Amino acid sequence: MKLGLGLYRRGLTSENFRFARQLGAEALVVHLVNYFEDQQPKIGSGEHENGLAWCGDDEIWSEEELSSLVKEAGRHGLKIEAIENFSPNFWYDILLDGPEKEKQMEGLKRLVRNVGRAGIPTIGYNFSIAGLWGWHRAPEARGGAETVVYDESLIDKDSPIPDGMVWNMRYRPRRSTKNVPSVTRKELWERAEFFLRNLMPAAENEGVVPAAHPDDPPADSLRGCAGVINQPGRYFDLFNLVESPNNKAELCLGAVQEMSEGESACDVLESLLKMDKVAYIHLRNVKGKVPRYREVFIDEGDLDVRRAVSLLKSYDYRGVLIPDHTPDLSCEAPWHAGMAFALGYIKALIQLGRDEG
Repeated sequence: MKLGLGLYRRGLTSENFRFARQLGAEALVVHLVNYFEDQQPKIGSGEHENGLAWCGDDEIWSEEELSSLVKEAGRHGLKIEAIENFSPNFWYDILLDGPEKEKQMEGLKRLVRNVGRAGIPTIGYNFSIAGLWGWHRAPEARGGAETVVYDESLIDKDSPIPDGMVWNMRYRPRRSTKNVPSVTRKELWERAEFFLRNLMPAAENEGVVPAAHPDDPPADSLRGCAGVINQPGRYFDLFNLVESPNNKAELCLGAVQEMSEGESACDVLESLLKMDKVAYIHLRNVKGKVPRYREVFIDEGDLDVRRAVSLLKSYDYRGVLIPDHTPDLSCEAPWHAGMAFALGYIKALIQLGRDEG
């Protein structure tokens, strides 16, 4: 297996590439969406929301842009194994079943072509309308470390999504006081089938794997919208929806561990490894399940991380494994320190597995 590191767009720097190599990473999973940037023009009273990420200017990433990134990573001894997530601006009407969905589908096919021709084997996606929502940060990891907490008793999980938003980002200014209509599971699965049936032939042609991330939080519904993969068995439903060797999982073991029902995260991992359905893996740990859980350090949660790594060795997993979120350590570089701890722990387990084998 390949040890990797995930980097957000603002973290795609020479310094972070060196940091990854210094920790023993050989691969990267990169995000090109500016989730954290408030770039929306202030166009009128009530139409701008401070702190809300704006993606309305995003354009399909070009082959040249992607190839340049691949070359820059390569200069540091790193291979880009996956691009993670589409910009909401690329596919909001695919998610919402809107009038632009056919046009946006052509854009995603073009993106898959660009990704493949740049030499990147995988593109991860999360087929969710609400996206990552409902969390807060609290000092609930070991030693009072700040971390992510999901607690449904503290939120209105049915709070509607305002017009002009998906995935917690605004793709256009709000045009009315209306909200995104509620979406049933049946409706969302029909949209997912449209997405996969149209994208998969292009992906197969370019040798690219579209890899599905599970819902996180894996609630039964969020902000009036059902989920696609909020129970472990729904991964298998997704693979049956459109049968293809390229239809795989971006397997976030932390998110699977948070799910309220079904098999354990390690049992799901083993089932997917047997089917050759794992494109790449996010590895983090949590305590608790929906409706309340908290993210913790990789060595202190409910997920049996040692068993997970042992399974990867047993099934000769050749893909990339990256640490996911981590609590913030009390130091000047909390993210770097957290990632160094997580990567070191995973690397030790991989080495231990080799020694025991």
